[in-house]
Amino acid sequence: MKITQNTAVTLRMKVTDSQGLVYDDGKNPVAYLHGDYDNLFPKLEAALEGQEAGFKTTLELATEDTFGERDEALVTTMPKADFPPGIKVGGQIQRIGPDGEPRYYFVTKIKGPTVLLDGNHPLCGKTLRFALTVVDVRAATAEEIAHQHVHGEHGHQH
Repeated sequence: MKITQNTAVTLRMKVTDSQGLVYDDGKNPVAYLHGDYDNLFPKLEAALEGQEAGFKTTLELATEDTFGERDEALVTTMPKADFPPGIKVGGQIQRIGPDGEPRYYFVTKIKGPTVLLDGNHPLCGKTLRFALTVVDVRAATAEEIAHQHVHGEHGHQH
């Protein structure tokens, strides 16, 4: 079966930066619903369109095609006294962003009475290389299309 609109695609996806630092080794398959559902970067989805199980490719995407440039306005602090218990460096906390909308911030450092937070994705500002292997392609179910994501093995669990 070819990858087209409303197919459930299972991939192995190794992700590295331009210097070869590995962010995901691709050993664990991931599944996504193909067809403009924002489940995969558009340039990756375009490269997979019309392909079948067994297809392999490597693509390098610039920052504007992945997580974008760093936004220093998303780096902030909060008093440790206001910080929820149990969250550590590397964890996430939801707060209102500079645009007034809720967003997730990564806890980057706890220094004395201050907690440093970063609302940027950890991979923003990086050129990323994706080595893709299509493991499986099948027709998506009506429920998956309605929910706009793949269910079951390697997909979303409800």
